Amino acid sequence: MLTKTRLKEQIDSLPEQFSIDELVEKLILIEKIEYGNMQSEKGEIITDLEIDKEIDKWFE
Repeated sequence: MLTKTRLKEQIDSLPEQFSIDELVEKLILIEKIEYGNMQSEKGEIITDLEIDKEIDKWFE
């Protein structure tokens, strides 16, 4: 989840002029990265072997 502090950091890192689309894209990316980090910390991961097996199923 995105915090106010993180939001402020991202806004401060943008150039003086920017579009709303640029801000939204950046915030979505940051949120996805933070969500992925949280999943990793909880052990909610998929091994390389599991991914390879899933990909192989796609091509059957």
